[in-house]
Parts: sequence; C-alpha cells; structure tokens
Amino acid sequence: MNNTPIHENWSKNGLVIDEIKEVSAHFKNIAKEVSKVIIGQDQTITFILIAILSKGHILLEGVPGVAKTTMIKAITQALGLCFKRIQFTPDLLPADLIGTLMYNPKTQEFETKKGPIFANLILADEINRAPAKVQSALLECMQEHQVTLGSQTHHLDEPFLVFATQNPLEQTGTYRLPEAQLDRFMFKILVGYPSMQEEKAIITRAYTQQTVYQVISHADIIKAQNLVEHIYCDERIIDYIIALVCATRTPEKYHLDLKKFIQMGASPRATLAIHQSARAYAFLKKERAFVTPDDVKAVYPAVMRHRIALSYEAEAQGITADAIIDKIMSIIPSP
Repeated sequence: MNNTPIHENWSKNGLVIDEIKEVSAHFKNIAKEVSKVIIGQDQTITFILIAILSKGHILLEGVPGVAKTTMIKAITQALGLCFKRIQFTPDLLPADLIGTLMYNPKTQEFETKKGPIFANLILADEINRAPAKVQSALLECMQEHQVTLGSQTHHLDEPFLVFATQNPLEQTGTYRLPEAQLDRFMFKILVGYPSMQEEKAIITRAYTQQTVYQVISHADIIKAQNLVEHIYCDERIIDYIIALVCATRTPEKYHLDLKKFIQMGASPRATLAIHQSARAYAFLKKERAFVTPDDVKAVYPAVMRHRIALSYEAEAQGITADAIIDKIMSIIPSP
C-alpha cells in the first residue's frame, strides 16, 4: 500500500504554485464583482465558476424570483463573454435555437442564418418548457460543441457553456428532461431562498444602480482551464471517486441497503465530472495544485443529484437523491 501523503506527489506535474494563486485570484475577483448585484448565493456562484473552469454545463433549479437569471447575466458581464438568453417555450422550434438555411432569390443559393446558440454562454431559461425536438437539437451543441445545419457543420466558439434554469414546482406546460440530456449537465444546483439578513440587504440595494465590469480576459479564462487540466489527482483519490460512483450502481457491494431506492446509477460521465470539478475546486477555493478527499466531497452532491434515478419506492417514501448521496458519503471511507 502506498503511504506517501497525497500532497507530496503534486510536484510531478511541474506546476508553479504562484501561477495558480495568480490565476485563481482573477476568478475570485469575478465573485466580488458579481456581489455588486447579487446578495448571498455564494455557493451557487462558486459552482458556476467551477463549471466554467471545468468546461461543464450547469442546471440551476429554484423557484421564480431567486435571481437565477440575474446571476448568470452578472457573471457573463464579469467574464466579458458573448452571452445569449433563450426563453424556452412549448412552441419553440429547433431552428429558433440553432438557426436554419434560408433561400436567397438573388444568389439562388441557401444561406446560413445562425441562431442564438452561437455564443460563449447560453442561458436556457426554463429549459423544461421546450419539447423533445428542441432538447435533441441542444444535445449536439452541449456534447460536441458544434451545430449541423443542412450538410454543413459549424463549430461553436470556445468556451461554450450552457446554463439552464428550471422551476421545481410548476409542472403545467413542462416536459421532463430526458436522462441523456440531464447527464450532459456537470452540476445540478439548488438555488434556495436568501436569509433574512440577505433579503434586507436586497431591499436596500434594489433601488441602487450597479454596473458589473469585466474583470478577466478571454485569454485568462483559457489559461485557467488549461491549468486545471494539470492539477494533480493521486491514484487513491481516483479510486475513491470510482467507489463513490459505483456505489450508486451496486450498493450491496459496499454494504449499502439502497438497491430498492435506486432505479439507475450514475454513468462514467459522472466519474469524469467529479474528477474534473474536484481539480477545479482545489484550484479555485484552496489555490492548491493537488486534489484531496475533501475536494471530492465538496463537489460530489452537485454532480450526482440529477444522475441518480430514484425508484417508485423511494419516491413513495419521500427519499431524495441528496439523502442517498449523504448515505453513500458516510459509508465509503476516504483515503
């Protein structure tokens, strides 16, 4: 058994810790800038930044009025990226999202008219209100970062990120997102109500005009994403991540009485998401060049809560995905 402390192996990747501190400080400035217009929601903002560093999409779930859309807009302004907001409705068509080919009678040729998906950051507002044909058009964009119009394939500019919102309560006129699409989202974040003190601050600031300025360049974003790719993750940490994911598929192997509550466990995409986001968490929050078990535990619930398909028995007993996640983390020993 390898008893070498995990942090002693990080130097193998040749990273300079000063460079990590410098670049991660730029991303922390984003949170400070966004705090001009957003009161509280620190954890949500952190996970949005981690998703950007990890090149992952994010699903925000919360009741109307908790500043989901405002938060995304503010972060986009601080990043200086091209931003498009798409309001998903039941009558939305794929062409309204990705664009279409239009015939030009002057040239007698079809010309490409690009849709709003051609941006760096897409806000898919109330994503569960659009039908399946629109969701399928979005799948290629999320996974392949490209759009196919006719016989031509158009690559989307990097970074390309989809931030989607949905209302957990109102189900009239909505469509449940297919599992294949849910799996494309790196995180599912639950946006809750502010505290009483935060809500008082919201009232105080509501009538004050605040401007969010760009605090990071496009080159710095790409540089930060590349640095995260080199954050060291020990083999024991990787084994721990795999155990956390496999426990949702075969819980009996880990002495977990959860089989009757889980209809479908997480896919290998979840393993990759935990690994990548844990590295981004270590980079952003701890300014470290190596991953620890605590980094994995910090991102595990957000990665897994939308990937565990609950059985009818779990729903009947009111058992949530978060309850299963807590049980798994309490049983699986960390290195």
